[in-house]
Amino acid sequence: MALVTTTSSAANDGPLFAEVDMGSDFNAPTVRATVVQASTVFYDTPATLDKAERLLAEAAGYGSQLVVFPEAFVGGYPRGSNFGVSIGNRTQKGREDFRKYHSAAIDVPGPEVDRLAAMAGKYKVYLVMGVIERDGYTLYCTVLFFDSQGRYLGKHRKVMPTALERIIWGLGDGSTIPVFETPIGKIGAAICWENRMPLLRTAMYAKGVEIYCAPTADAREVWQASMTHIALEGGCFVLSANQFCRRKDYPPAPEYEFCGTEEELTPDSVVCAGGSVIISPSGAVLAGPNYEGEALISADLDLGEIARFKFDFDVVGHYSRPEVLSLVVKDHPTNPVTFTSTTETEENTKIK
Repeated sequence: MALVTTTSSAANDGPLFAEVDMGSDFNAPTVRATVVQASTVFYDTPATLDKAERLLAEAAGYGSQLVVFPEAFVGGYPRGSNFGVSIGNRTQKGREDFRKYHSAAIDVPGPEVDRLAAMAGKYKVYLVMGVIERDGYTLYCTVLFFDSQGRYLGKHRKVMPTALERIIWGLGDGSTIPVFETPIGKIGAAICWENRMPLLRTAMYAKGVEIYCAPTADAREVWQASMTHIALEGGCFVLSANQFCRRKDYPPAPEYEFCGTEEELTPDSVVCAGGSVIISPSGAVLAGPNYEGEALISADLDLGEIARFKFDFDVVGHYSRPEVLSLVVKDHPTNPVTFTSTTETEENTKIK
């Protein structure tokens, strides 16, 4: 694996980030995939979309067919913020922090989704993008999927936010656990720690996921063990994308306060070290993990590896025991309020 270092900058001329190039086996069917390791422009969604397009253009220039962005790239991951919450109390500043965060989120569908679709079509790539989705006044940590023709395919909402994330994000239901069949493979996603939920993974395996995307905010080294396990367990490629952020990538204090840190943060302090990685169904690391800075991390995925290692272990096939252990997935939408159709009411009125 070679890492070619470039100067990271917001300028539009020249490459933005380092590119990790793994080479390829031209005798096997391959898909060129890139995971993006970069920071949101916090509280500035238009600027974040501009940055996403520059990164997407650069990845496409390297020949990438699939590009995966980190968790909450559009809308931002509010690392270090507690939104003024303690048990039994909320502060006015915390409420204002949520108002600004809500404003930076996007509607799905909406104009930002249209722009992301146009980017995917312009650069002819499959795009997997982490966003903060706004549904009324509830936010969801969501992944959006787009095809290389510029079509929006659908979304996955994080089914279980972690710890304090639960005060700002709603819970997804079983209706948004998709796996999309595409010419480059069957693509699905699980976000951050929901990757540690065995039943959710099993549902994705049952849908035939081949390219398992894992946008995350977890930069710890132990995360790599989870990613390797999923690749082996699912017999799939795992693409994990995380942000690389410094304190200066967030607004300064007192507008944005970092809580829960024992050290004094300087503008250059690393608050999320990345660790983005691409792993094969054999458990071999194809690219990464990268802890050095913002980067594009790429590898060629030999899709033949899926069959080779499913031969060893197919968790929902020849290695399953459904007469002993089985799973039921409730994949219908769960709505808090349901209104009956007015059509029936109107018809009854006419009869009377």
